Amino acid sequence: MPSRYWYIIAIYIAAQLSSVIGVPLLMMVGMEKEIAITSWAVFSFFVATLIIVFMLKPDMKQASEQRERSSAGNIALWSFLGVFLAYFAQMIAILIETFLLGIKPGSENTQDLMEFARVSPVFIIVMVLFAPILEEVIFRKIIFGTIYKRTNFIVAVLVSALAFAASHFDFTHMVVYTAMGIVFAYLYVKTKSIITPIIAHMAMNTVVVLGQYSLSEEDFKRMQEQFDQLQTILGGFFL
Repeated sequence: MPSRYWYIIAIYIAAQLSSVIGVPLLMMVGMEKEIAITSWAVFSFFVATLIIVFMLKPDMKQASEQRERSSAGNIALWSFLGVFLAYFAQMIAILIETFLLGIKPGSENTQDLMEFARVSPVFIIVMVLFAPILEEVIFRKIIFGTIYKRTNFIVAVLVSALAFAASHFDFTHMVVYTAMGIVFAYLYVKTKSIITPIIAHMAMNTVVVLGQYSLSEEDFKRMQEQFDQLQTILGGFFL
């Protein structure tokens, strides 16, 4: 693995952990905690994205010279199809978690992020732009791509998808995140361009944000109660 990849991973981790220092500094100048958290997240992820994209210039040049990746039209097509593939995989994963593992749907991680977005809408930029770019570069291009060159698709996709799932610190829903990681890796291999899973990932996050932005905590609890009732009915039917 090129040494710059290790630097990219280090920058990504540093952006994640920098809030330990950055948020208290912003609070010292009078910012409220929630505003400080979202403001620092936007700043740190923006800087990390700029640096990482700059460090990937050799990869972009190499891909352009080798002309291995798909055409722009094919990338656009699979980016569009990828959203549906990811949602289909997510639905299957939710059914597995619900009916086989007994896990209630609804990610606390997503709910926490949406709370920050409601307090400071600028935080949405992190969710729909910076996070998809950074995550696809780290987990698909670097981790998956490196392992895939030395082993096979199954080994590479399992390691990268599990790492992607664990990075969200929502271990209750590991199956859901792993399923999405598998789809994004498939899109990367299919088109040989990291742009494809980035676009699909952005689109997915955008739909989630738009769908949940207006939901209050009471609305979310009501939806969970309705799903619990449906689960009970379906469970009784299959039994």
